[in-house]
Amino acid sequence: MSPHIALLRAVNVGGRKVLKDDLLGLARDLGFESAKTLLASGNLVLWGEAGGDLEGRLEEGLEKRMGLRTDFMVRTPAELRAVIAANPFRDQAATRPNHLLVSFLKTPIDSDTVEVLRAAITGREEIHADGRALYIDFKDGIGESTLDRDWKKTKREPLGTTRNWNTVLKLAEMVAA
Repeated sequence: MSPHIALLRAVNVGGRKVLKDDLLGLARDLGFESAKTLLASGNLVLWGEAGGDLEGRLEEGLEKRMGLRTDFMVRTPAELRAVIAANPFRDQAATRPNHLLVSFLKTPIDSDTVEVLRAAITGREEIHADGRALYIDFKDGIGESTLDRDWKKTKREPLGTTRNWNTVLKLAEMVAA
C-alpha cells in the first residue's frame, strides 16, 4: 500500500479547528482504513491507493464532513524525499531546524512571484524556490519576521501550507517505515 502525505492549509489557527478524529474520520470516509496524523497542525498520512485527484477528494470530503473549505497539498514519499534532498539551507537545517520552513505549494511558483516575494523581505530572511517547494530561512526567528504578513498583502499565488524542518523530517520517517 502506497502512503500519501496530505497537508492541510490554514487549520487550527483563527478558529478553523480540525481535530485528529476529524482527519481520521475523513480518511475512513474516503476508504483509507490506515491513516495517521502528526501533531495538531493538519498533517495526515494515508496508506492505500489514491486514485485520481486525491487533493480534490480530500477538500470536498472535509467540506462535506465539517463544513470547512480548505486546501490540501498531497505529496508522495518520493516527492517528500526530493524536497529534503533539494534543501539549499543544510547548515540551518542542522543547527536551527525550527527556523527553517518549507511551503508546500499547490502549483509550481514562477520566477516573477519569487521576485515579488524577495522584494517583500524587510529582514534577513532568505528564500529559495524549487518547483512546488519554497524554502524560507527565518534567520532571526519567525516571530520577528513580517514576511508572512507582507507576502499576503501582495495577493500572489500559489497557495501553499508551511511546515518547519523538524515536521518535514518526522513526516518522512512516518512514510519510510
